[in-house]
Amino acid sequence: MVQKILVVDDEVSVTDLISYNLEKAHYDVLVAHDGEAALASAHEHKPDLILLDLMLPKIDGLDVCRELRKTSQVPIIMVTARGEETDRVIGLELGADDYLCKPFSMRELLARIKAVLRRNQNADQQSPAAAILKGPAGLVLDEDSRTVAINETPLVLTRLEFDLIQHLILNPGRVLSREQLLSQAWGYDFVGGVRAVDSAVKRLRKKIQLIDPDLTLIETVRGIGYRMVR
Repeated sequence: MVQKILVVDDEVSVTDLISYNLEKAHYDVLVAHDGEAALASAHEHKPDLILLDLMLPKIDGLDVCRELRKTSQVPIIMVTARGEETDRVIGLELGADDYLCKPFSMRELLARIKAVLRRNQNADQQSPAAAILKGPAGLVLDEDSRTVAINETPLVLTRLEFDLIQHLILNPGRVLSREQLLSQAWGYDFVGGVRAVDSAVKRLRKKIQLIDPDLTLIETVRGIGYRMVR
């Protein structure tokens, strides 16, 4: 089955170049040149992945990502000239799966697309080994449905947040470095670097505290990384 990619950028020359290379790589390509058109196309065509510029007319890329994440976990790679660390972290906190700065090579873009799609497919495949994992304080993770709850109250997580908490639950009490979490939980050289792990832990803690402000499930081990309390 041919996978469908939505390319969102306000520069026609950029969408033409990316589209040409994606079609050569045997993807179906959709194009949008502003944020409103991107949201409409995403809802109508249900792409397998979205390449999303940040600086867009009508609705900027961060707001497009924020809106999509209300109803969809479609993989999103942000592709933008805004390469400051703050922009990358904000994008990842909103639920982007990867972040690629302009200028970039088509080889790198295609490699990142393949990696994100592969990880998404692996996450969606049901595994015979899938299980219900139980952590402290009523924490329950269902590997099959990829859901997490605390005392039956669901945590709404991005794909990266789910992968992170899953890996921590599988290693109760064990200190895992940021590098371990980056490579083992997310499976490849993630563009956000170790800072992305810190951001994901921060988001997880905020979501847990919305359920129970006094609950601490993930401890920081200074200078090393994180661990799930027993």
